[in-house]
Amino acid sequence: MLNSKSQYLLLDVGGTFIKRSDGTQVHIHSSGSREEIAAALREAVGDVSAVKGVGVSIPGPFDYREGVFLMKHKYAAVYGGSFRSLAGIPEGVELRFMHDVNAPLLGALRTLGLQDAALVTIGTGLGFSYARGGEVQTSVSGSPARSIWNLPFGDGILEDAVSARGISASYTHISGEALLNAKAVSERARKGDETAAQAYLQAGSTLGAALKSVLEELGITVLLMGGQVCRSLDLMLPALAPELPGVSIQRLEDGAVFKGLATLFE
Repeated sequence: MLNSKSQYLLLDVGGTFIKRSDGTQVHIHSSGSREEIAAALREAVGDVSAVKGVGVSIPGPFDYREGVFLMKHKYAAVYGGSFRSLAGIPEGVELRFMHDVNAPLLGALRTLGLQDAALVTIGTGLGFSYARGGEVQTSVSGSPARSIWNLPFGDGILEDAVSARGISASYTHISGEALLNAKAVSERARKGDETAAQAYLQAGSTLGAALKSVLEELGITVLLMGGQVCRSLDLMLPALAPELPGVSIQRLEDGAVFKGLATLFE
C-alpha cells in the first residue's frame, strides 16, 4: 500500500530486485530481454491511478533528467529506452530519479543530521558518494561527483577486489575450493572458517588502503557503509578501521534510500 498522506511511490531499482517503499519487492533480470525488464518494471509500479508522483533510485549511467537508460553492462536490452514508457507510467504522473548511491546518502544526512560524510556501497559493484555542507555532490549528469570503483588495483580495478565477486574470488584463491557467493562465504566465516574470514578481512584492508587518500583529500571523517555485502561489515571492520584512523565508520541504516528519494517531492 502507498502512504495515503504522501501519495508517492518510491522505488529502489537494483540489478536483481526492485524494492518498493512499502517493503515489497519484485525480481528483475537486468540482463534479460526488453520484454522481461518492462514486465518487471510494470509489476513493481502497479496501479498508479491515485499516485501524484513516482521517485526512482537507479544506477548509472542513466539520464536522470529525462529518465532514459544508458547502461550497457546491465539493462543493455533497454539502452536508450524511456523508463516512463517501459514502466507504463502515464504522462500525468510526476516522475523523478536519483542515483542509487546518492539517494541513500541523502537519506542518511537527513536522518543523522550530518554535514560532511561519504558513503560506500558494496554489492555486485562498488559505489561511492560524498557530501559537503549537507549537500550530496553530483556531476552534471546527476551521478556521484567522485568514483572509486575503477581505481587501479593489481592487474585490474578496485571493484574486482571489493565487491561480492571479489570476496568470492578471494575465498577461492585462498582456499582452493570452488567459487562460493559472498553470502555463503560470510556464513562460513561466522561458523569459524578462518579462510572465509580472511576473504572479508582482505576486502576490508584493500578498501581502507584505497579510501585513505580519498577521504583525506575530501576532508571526510564520517564513513557510512551500505549494500548487501556490508550486512557483513563486522567481518571487514577489523581490517578496514586501522587503515582509516580518525574516521568514524558506521553501517547505513535500512530504508535510507527511500528517505533520500522522498526529498525529490519536497
